[in-house]
Amino acid sequence: MPSGRRSRTSPARQQRAPQGGHDERASGTAFIPLGGWLSDRYGAKRVFATAIVVFGLASVACAACTSLWQFVVARVVQGAGGALMMPVGRIIVLKNAGKRDLMRATALITWPGLVAPVIAPVLGGALTTWYGWQWIFLLNAPLALAGTALVLAFVPSVRDSEPKPLDRAGTVLIVTSLSLTIYGLSELAHPSAVGLDLALLAVGLPAGAAAVWWFLRAEHPLVGLGPLRVPTFAAASLHAGNLIRLAISGTPFLLPLMLQEAWGQTPLEAGQLVLVYFLGNLVVKVITTPLMRWLGFRTVLVGNGIAVALSIAAFGLLDARTAFAVAAVVAFVAGATRSIEFTGTNTLSFADVGSADRASASTLFSMMQQLSVALGVAVAAIALQFAHGGSGTPLTQGDFTAAFWVTGAIALTGALLMLRLHPDAGNEVTGHRPRRRRRAPADA
Repeated sequence: MPSGRRSRTSPARQQRAPQGGHDERASGTAFIPLGGWLSDRYGAKRVFATAIVVFGLASVACAACTSLWQFVVARVVQGAGGALMMPVGRIIVLKNAGKRDLMRATALITWPGLVAPVIAPVLGGALTTWYGWQWIFLLNAPLALAGTALVLAFVPSVRDSEPKPLDRAGTVLIVTSLSLTIYGLSELAHPSAVGLDLALLAVGLPAGAAAVWWFLRAEHPLVGLGPLRVPTFAAASLHAGNLIRLAISGTPFLLPLMLQEAWGQTPLEAGQLVLVYFLGNLVVKVITTPLMRWLGFRTVLVGNGIAVALSIAAFGLLDARTAFAVAAVVAFVAGATRSIEFTGTNTLSFADVGSADRASASTLFSMMQQLSVALGVAVAAIALQFAHGGSGTPLTQGDFTAAFWVTGAIALTGALLMLRLHPDAGNEVTGHRPRRRRRAPADA
């Protein structure tokens, strides 16, 4: 290890989020279930614009903070605004897009999530170096102002004429479950307080089960579970798609950690390969829709899902002696397959959901998405810790190899579960026309 570099013994030390980061994620996710109800009661346009304003003002408050607790509170409020933006923004798109436009609409709303990881590290590093960390948050203010103006100008003002009453019991149960579960999973990646993390999960998971029980029986549930009976939604959002999303979410945790811990790279050097990974997300985006139209959902999600698994596992075959060009190819392929899988599962989730259930489907999808991110990081960290054996020695390449292979195996399981999809699943959305086999001529 080069002189001057401190010894690292666990992923907790290097990857621990800034104080307030997990509070923001947990509290933000807890607000997601309220998005559908607020949209029905007050109108999606008003709620979406308000969420953007809250996010922008909270960002300015973050920049103005002078103490840790001020920063934590500001981040929690920022997380609440961001959490409401996700499902409500998707509800607006889904309610105004026909099936033929669903693929293109989903691709458009997926773009920001792919562009941000490419731009954010470079822009954030530049702002922090040249002007100070506060400008990372201040940059959100003009973006929020522009976003609010666009929503007010172009989003139609529609609201439910007979909004449902608030499901108070369901709200308490699901908010408790999401807050404790997300926070517990996020902190489970850090072995310093495992007892407390498991205690949070011991409360959060039963609360989630109780919420499901309640939603199945309530007259006006906060979150309708009807979309889960739609096979394509269940496959893309609940089991197969969620396993692949879980594995993909663990990769950005493991990759920079391996580059710095096992390869001895500086954050700047590691950032080059991570940048290639996220560039793969963007470059392949232009062929995703034609690919779905040509091959159909089932073929793409199975074949590309296997490619996702293999590319994740391939990271475990690299080491510090690997040429950058080889590592870059693996990173690019991993990023490209990630992009295709996300667009495919995001679109298939809503392909067969009726218009009346799209608000609930958007809420369920957003909750599962946040849970898979937290669970992906936790599973990757746990696999890394088990491979390392809990000793006080630095992490080795072998530890990361095992963690990447476990993560790849999870993605492979999800890809194979996609085989249960009907061959014609989602064809009405993609416009895919399967080739018909020629019938053999009858014998004379």
